[in-house]
Amino acid sequence: MHNENFSKVGLGGGCHWCTEGVFESLIGIKTVKQGWISSIGIDNEFSEAIEVYFDQALISLQTLIEIHLHTHASTSNHSMRQKYRSAIYTYNDDQNQEASNILDSLQSNFDKPIITKVLPFESFKENKGEFLNYLYNSPNKPFCKTYIHPKLSLLLTRFKPFVNSEKLASSGVILKN
Repeated sequence: MHNENFSKVGLGGGCHWCTEGVFESLIGIKTVKQGWISSIGIDNEFSEAIEVYFDQALISLQTLIEIHLHTHASTSNHSMRQKYRSAIYTYNDDQNQEASNILDSLQSNFDKPIITKVLPFESFKENKGEFLNYLYNSPNKPFCKTYIHPKLSLLLTRFKPFVNSEKLASSGVILKN
């Protein structure tokens, strides 16, 4: 793998433990950093999110965004949206335009309007070490079983070619069928 294939994107939408667990379970992911991201303007407050470093030769930005939209409430403007902002955080104008085009192209896959915003990345604060890699450090805790495992089951059903099955199998994650 060459470094020129690597890119990064920020994703927010639900609990960062859940989002981290989903994206750590995919092929082509080099690193997932879990914490809070801020943007600019009205979205300048920090919101739970992750930074994903990925190999574009193995998984595309389009696939990452599609998975993101299907693994959080991307069409729901619920009362916790300030804490869990539904967003794609971009690092340059080209990526911002690409993400906007991808969102537009995926809208037809949803019955309701996607509320996910494409926002410029401003700043990142990483979570405390004890909370990082939450799923893979404690795969069968009640929180993981209740909130993260259903998202992993959806990955296996809908996005199986992109799931890092070896990592899931060796981690002790036990999914109900």
